[in-house]
Amino acid sequence: MAVSAFELFSVGLGPSSSHTVGPMRAALGFLRGLERDGLLPRTARVRVDLLGSLGATGRGHGSDDAVLLGLMGEEPESCEPATARTLVAVARVTGRLPLGGIHEVAFDPETDLILDGYRTLPFHPNAMTLEAYDTGGALMARQVSYSVGGGFVVTEGEEPTPAAAVAVPHPFRTADDLLALAQATGKSIARLAFENEAARRPAAEVRADLLRIADVMHDSIERGLRTEGILPGGLDVPRRAPGLARLLAADGAIADPLRGTDWLTLFAMAVNEQNAAGERVVTAPTNGAAGIIPSVLEYYRRFVPGADDDGIIAFLLTAGAIGSVYTETASISGAAVGCQGEVGSACSMAAGAFAAVLGGTPAQVENAAEIGMEHHLGLTCDPIGGLVQIPCIERNGVAAVKAVTAARTALRGDGSHIVSLDEVIATMRKTGRDMKSKYKETSRGGLALLTRAATRVGVGVVEC
Repeated sequence: MAVSAFELFSVGLGPSSSHTVGPMRAALGFLRGLERDGLLPRTARVRVDLLGSLGATGRGHGSDDAVLLGLMGEEPESCEPATARTLVAVARVTGRLPLGGIHEVAFDPETDLILDGYRTLPFHPNAMTLEAYDTGGALMARQVSYSVGGGFVVTEGEEPTPAAAVAVPHPFRTADDLLALAQATGKSIARLAFENEAARRPAAEVRADLLRIADVMHDSIERGLRTEGILPGGLDVPRRAPGLARLLAADGAIADPLRGTDWLTLFAMAVNEQNAAGERVVTAPTNGAAGIIPSVLEYYRRFVPGADDDGIIAFLLTAGAIGSVYTETASISGAAVGCQGEVGSACSMAAGAFAAVLGGTPAQVENAAEIGMEHHLGLTCDPIGGLVQIPCIERNGVAAVKAVTAARTALRGDGSHIVSLDEVIATMRKTGRDMKSKYKETSRGGLALLTRAATRVGVGVVEC
């Protein structure tokens, strides 16, 4: 079943879709369950356990604060970053947690919010349990949820999301399915995806909402280009995007054939600096890889003659269709398959989308997407201190350049190639399965073992 583009591209807060947005949604779902079952007025205490990767890197990713926001009734799409910081600070200082914003309970972060990076559940590395107790200490409700990447949440005992349950005119699961549909109908991948989206909501609404998402992406770039300072978390990483923007603007008259790649890198870094600061971004398809698709889209808007709203919509629909294949046949979760599933899939989606808006055939689009992933195979997820800063920010910039290169390479051919997109995705999935857990968003391997940097943020260096 094709995943909706609006599930892959959702507005939320940084720094992580799987570790921030997902836990917030899971906690909000638990709150709604208490309200639905009439248990909220009787709740005297809640306890949350963040397990596996959520526990290992939760503090650096803001997972603990995200859970509190969800329990207070905040939604990732609408919560203002400044408001979020204030709400969490007040709860921590007062030791009182207003469930749903109205029902206050005592809260002790030492006993009520546990981060356990060594205990895991079999379904997925990003697991969390939420429990509600009455005044006598009796357990009234328990929820087990998994943040499976891109802000998607799977909760034990719940049915699939409504969007996934809607019948669409062009169902597909694999890239080969997409190519077969395109050949049979004579339609582009973007057109097939648009007709699927129009089965879920009015066509005019699809267009308007896609343009709104594009505007949020653009806004995150613009804000990132203007905002100076040091990123939070303890690594003392300076924001570089504003300074780089000034340098590029000053070099405007210099004839440099590679200058466009500097803008690509800059756009992506601007978004990911916003993400690292906990500001509003679009999961694309995750927050850790949130800069790549907006960067390539911004490059299209600024540097490709004839760029227009139709092109923007086609770009996002094509990227979404490719992203659907990843979510259906592999994973976009760094905790499950490493950064190849986050930055690799985002590069692949951006490459295919860029090839499409440059006039590529479905076969060339598939080829571009394949190239984008092929050259990210084996990429580890090893953030220093559990912070989505090093190497994540620069990694997005480099991947944006790779996406454009992949698209241009594919457009020089006729779409025929040896390794298919489905085959490279299957290889990514198998590689992720073979990868040791220390290289999958636990901050216990790779660059995360750089002792000096890790010590600066109070992270113990652990081999496993």
